[in-house]
Amino acid sequence: MTKQNETSMQQPSRLQILNRLLKYTFKTAPAALIVAMISVVISAGATVYGSLFIQQLIDRYITPMLHEKVPNFTPLVHGMLLMAGIYLIGVIANYLMTILMMWLAQEVQKSIRDQMFSHMQYLPIAYFDQNEYGDIMSCYTNDIDTLMQLISQSIPQFVNSVLSLTFVIIAMFSLSWQLTIFSFLVFGLSYGVVRYLTINSGKYFSLQQAKLGEMNGFNEEMLNGLKVIKVFSHEADAKRDFEKYNDELREASGKANLFSTILFPIMGNMGNLLYVLIALVGGGLSAIGKMPLTVGALASFLQLSKSFSQPIMQISQQLNSIVMAIAGAGRIFNLLDEPVEVNEGKIEIAPNEKIQSSWNWLVPTNDGQVKEPVRGNIQFEHVNFSYSPEREILHDISIDAKPGMKIALVGETGAGKTTISNMINRFYEIDSGKILYDGLNIREIDKHALRQSVSIVLQETHLFTGTVMENIRFGNLNASDDQVYQAARLSHADEFIHELDHGYDTVINGDGGDLSQGQMQLLSIARAMIADRPVMILDEATSSIDTRTERMVQAGMDNLLAGRTSFVIAHRLSTIVNSDLILVLDHGQIIEAGSHDELLKQKGFYYELYTGKKELD
Repeated sequence: MTKQNETSMQQPSRLQILNRLLKYTFKTAPAALIVAMISVVISAGATVYGSLFIQQLIDRYITPMLHEKVPNFTPLVHGMLLMAGIYLIGVIANYLMTILMMWLAQEVQKSIRDQMFSHMQYLPIAYFDQNEYGDIMSCYTNDIDTLMQLISQSIPQFVNSVLSLTFVIIAMFSLSWQLTIFSFLVFGLSYGVVRYLTINSGKYFSLQQAKLGEMNGFNEEMLNGLKVIKVFSHEADAKRDFEKYNDELREASGKANLFSTILFPIMGNMGNLLYVLIALVGGGLSAIGKMPLTVGALASFLQLSKSFSQPIMQISQQLNSIVMAIAGAGRIFNLLDEPVEVNEGKIEIAPNEKIQSSWNWLVPTNDGQVKEPVRGNIQFEHVNFSYSPEREILHDISIDAKPGMKIALVGETGAGKTTISNMINRFYEIDSGKILYDGLNIREIDKHALRQSVSIVLQETHLFTGTVMENIRFGNLNASDDQVYQAARLSHADEFIHELDHGYDTVINGDGGDLSQGQMQLLSIARAMIADRPVMILDEATSSIDTRTERMVQAGMDNLLAGRTSFVIAHRLSTIVNSDLILVLDHGQIIEAGSHDELLKQKGFYYELYTGKKELD
């Protein structure tokens, strides 16, 4: 499948992603971000000024006391209190920055999650067909977590380190430009090594995020298919495939952390080496009179040299976290940038207040809008469709489903049966031709309105966590309890529901809990019944139901479908013999059309299927 991070033709650069993320963060809470950044400046400035104050403390307060017979400690105490005050201001500013950035990170996290979920509701079905669910879920978990760390820790520490380094360099130049240049030369030797490690670390952190998404997608697929794996005894194969994904993740993660970890001892030892060299060079030159440095100035410079190496080490450390977070942010923005469904339709739908179980199209006119009854007349006129240009799925499909007709679609797997139903809902857009609904081009109908007029029961059932009643009422949130009971009786779900511990109030989880596949399908059918739409699509709706239950459901279905246009996709031909029109498809084309009796007389493809001479794949 196409991976999520491959959906865009041209990927933005890391700088563009970071810039977009910072703008998003600022937009979320501008006041908090401004106060936090001011606090960072104060914290960095207080730390550097405290190091500079050592010179005054030694030269102005301590050194004069050495020449006094009776030392006066009062000035020294005042100086130490002043120095403590400077550091206290820095501590308070740093604490305020930490609190604000942590709060801001939570707000950004919530905002992005809300935006992703909201945007995802309007993405086309094609997006979810082309992207693994586990990979999408990785955006909500791993990638969001990296953003949390970026905003709450990496960015403020990076800014603090950059400011500290800038202030330290200015302070060092103010004390001795010779020793400052010497410090640059020593650190310049390590630049090439640090750059090499940083580039490779960033590369492997990006790869790590991609491999993590792949493994999550694989895990999600394996968990969903666990029973199938056990049935065919493919546990060893699944384990081997998992180990492959896990090894790739381990290799990428190992290299990323290896390059990241090597930075710390290199930078730490360079700082210690610089401290020793400055003490030797600065002390030696001052002793022989080649450099006018007081004891206080030299002590202050040594303290600043330690502060000089530490920010560089922190910058290198945070760069890795920033690069990893940018990789995650890129995946999130890819999802947010996915184009939503095209919905240029202006025709709306509304219930007919005068007639129960009927609807009206609200067609815009120059004078306002006109109400036209929703009859359920679906027409395909020479429709062609392909998922990709290389392979056409539907070719020259023409169907005229009159209101109330039951249309059956028959054919082998991949013949295009489900694709036709997807065209009615506009889950996909046709390449050419037209689809008319009551004479209206469905492109002119608002997608939400179009789907409100169609009820569908899928082959793969899906229930939501909640009570049985809530799951049935999902088809019509305004339905009364009596309407829920009636829908359950029509679908013959009422019988097994009463056998549950708490009846309609029994809570089930998303996978159906202890319900059988057939019982879950009955609830799905009841959900479609209560929606009471003019057009019904049944996509293998009875495939998971036993023969006895199927007969009961079929009777209820016949009552439900009376007066409604319906499209029925079924492998069991016994469920469609009473259809008004049976369409036999083969490789995206209609090869036979007619009623059950008419097709049997033709003694073609359908005849061979019904008599057992040919079986559906």
